Amino acid sequence: MSTYDFYFTRLMYDSGDWDVDIRMPSNVLNSLVEYTTLRVDKTERVIALSDPKMLEAPFCYLAGHRLVQFTSAERKNFERYVKGGGFVFVDDCNHDIDGLFAKSFEAEMARIFGASAMKKIPNTHRLYSSFFKFDGPPNTGVELNGWGDDLVHEYLRAIEVKGRIGVLYSNKDYGCEWDYDFRNKRFLAVDNTRFAINIIQYALGA
Repeated sequence: MSTYDFYFTRLMYDSGDWDVDIRMPSNVLNSLVEYTTLRVDKTERVIALSDPKMLEAPFCYLAGHRLVQFTSAERKNFERYVKGGGFVFVDDCNHDIDGLFAKSFEAEMARIFGASAMKKIPNTHRLYSSFFKFDGPPNTGVELNGWGDDLVHEYLRAIEVKGRIGVLYSNKDYGCEWDYDFRNKRFLAVDNTRFAINIIQYALGA
């Protein structure tokens, strides 16, 4: 039996650049320790999407800037994990809607789950009140600075399985927003990793 309630799994995939936002996981894990009573493994785990071990993860993170083109083994594991009740948080590091990551990842999701599976999440969704209270997805500095597609994305999208989110998809680049040494959080007026707590608590069934 595991001694941890939660560990952070980053998914490594053959195409693209999966190894982004390297300080983000430790920052988010620190927040889980700070705000919750979960027993948290403070070490990020990097697991290949093609490895059956990823099917055991309580939460998976997948991100990048470049092409997403799953191998048959990666595609099989992704589908099996999500349809089996798993949760994947996918973040487009380009923070746009028509870049290479966005187009190629969305094409993969359509191939696996169907063209209409990815839907907007209403800002009243339980995701936004699973721990802290939000009125929708918090904005990120990269959006407000006019990078990417110069849009502030007012909603997130998701693929649901049996009434629960299995794939949470963001064009807001939260990974970059949270990519700093956790000790620097004390300089923020409001801790911007709080929304990560909501995502993880929802993934764990809150």
